Amino acid sequence: MSSFRDAGVAPTPLSASVAGHINLILDTIRAEMSMDIAFLAEFHEAARVFRGVSARVENPPIRAGDIHPLGAGYCLKVVEGALPEVIPDTADVPLTAEIPATADVPIGAHLSVPVKLADGQIYGTLCCFSFQARPNLGNAQLFLLRRLADLMASMLAADVSTQKKRTRARKLVETALAAGDPGIVFQPIVNLKTRAITGFEALSRFRTEPQRSPDKWFADADFAGIGSRLELIAAHRAMSESRILPRDMSININLSPKTILTSNLEPLLSLIDPRFLVIEITEHAAVDNYDDLQAALRAMRQRGVRIAIDDAGAGYASLQHILKLEPDVIKFDTSLTRGIDTDPSRIAMISALTEYARRTKSTVVAEGVETPEEERTLRELGVHKGQGYLFSRPKPAGEFRGVAKAG
Repeated sequence: MSSFRDAGVAPTPLSASVAGHINLILDTIRAEMSMDIAFLAEFHEAARVFRGVSARVENPPIRAGDIHPLGAGYCLKVVEGALPEVIPDTADVPLTAEIPATADVPIGAHLSVPVKLADGQIYGTLCCFSFQARPNLGNAQLFLLRRLADLMASMLAADVSTQKKRTRARKLVETALAAGDPGIVFQPIVNLKTRAITGFEALSRFRTEPQRSPDKWFADADFAGIGSRLELIAAHRAMSESRILPRDMSININLSPKTILTSNLEPLLSLIDPRFLVIEITEHAAVDNYDDLQAALRAMRQRGVRIAIDDAGAGYASLQHILKLEPDVIKFDTSLTRGIDTDPSRIAMISALTEYARRTKSTVVAEGVETPEEERTLRELGVHKGQGYLFSRPKPAGEFRGVAKAG
């Protein structure tokens, strides 16, 4: 028998297009074979996930999205060969009497075939059953169901591939977390007029292989469905480690809109005076509903938290964020800062954003400042603050223990 797929993460919904086609096939199976219920079940670890259900009755015994133990019911027993694929009358097969669903549903006739992927692994089963016995159920119906199972397998290929990638991504992130990642470093944000440090951005660093930039780790975590968990772990560590930094300086942390909307941030806010917390929302973070996000941010702002739009100028989304969220801080993307002293286009863009910030009483911060010429140009354009290697590389909090407080 082919091996079952290794599903190391929670089951995820099918793509809308695949789900629609599968439901259409299930409706066809149920109608053409005069059955009461037709369904597609995915084998996921020790469970059956009902991916699609077509029912003739108003209150069917199973619904799409239900999760049942893998060992319960007929599916696994058919795949293992303990039950035949075609059962015209369950009363004629003694083993069915030992399955509670036979009497509880009830199941009078049953037809089930494995859904096998191209690599030979079993996705689950395509099944249909009727409440009454069906003496005419036979090879013709079995042949049709097998062909439709093959069709479903080809349709499911892309979704299965995505789930496998999601499994690998989650395992990779979980391995990093088990190894103690992410570590936290801090990069100063300085007043461009005085060079005084006014705050720090907390940045994550990963030592786990493969070596790659932090944004790749967070992208994998988000893809695997644990993005908010990783963000909150990093944020909590940043808040805890920032306690040895000067108390009157801001601490900037990065949170996605999803995390802001779906997570309880109260434990995080309890670790710091909210007046010194700045939450950065990246330009790359998608916002599905600005009204909901504004409401969540409004509650934090009432506590004194400030909101920054990170990576401003990197794309259209940042302008949307700025207009919709009315941030307290606008952070220019490194792509705008780099070489600004010799690029009229960059000068024009930052001039425009700086003027917008002046009119809206926002603070502007230029990221990625690396040369005195860039610093001078930014200062002349009215940019308030800077961040970059010219001032300091990111370092552990302990290396800033003796830094002078901002004047």
